[in-house]
Amino acid sequence: MRNFRELEIWKDARKLVKDIYLTTKLLPDTEKYGLVSQINRCSVSIAANIAEGCAKYSNKDFVRFLQISLGSAYELENHLILCEDLEFIIPEQASPIIKKVQRLQKRIASLIKYNKQSL
Repeated sequence: MRNFRELEIWKDARKLVKDIYLTTKLLPDTEKYGLVSQINRCSVSIAANIAEGCAKYSNKDFVRFLQISLGSAYELENHLILCEDLEFIIPEQASPIIKKVQRLQKRIASLIKYNKQSL
């Protein structure tokens, strides 16, 4: 088993959750049960799946949870872009967060590739 608390990608995902929650406070109240809920949940899912994957004994299972985490990161990016399109947040607010999400996507993908080599 791995210790998720030692993984830099988990630490970054955890910081991202805070950024996301602060950002979703800017969205209209009409989106409380729509985009706000969806965005918050998928941001939490990124960190949660990294942590859950660390509890698995096999690299194959760990990789599977990393892939789920990566999927949530792409879903999050999509939702942030939609928020820009709908003018809920301005590009200056969304752009730095989207860049953080994209960096995290690359790092998760690299960790997946690294762990697949030992399968």
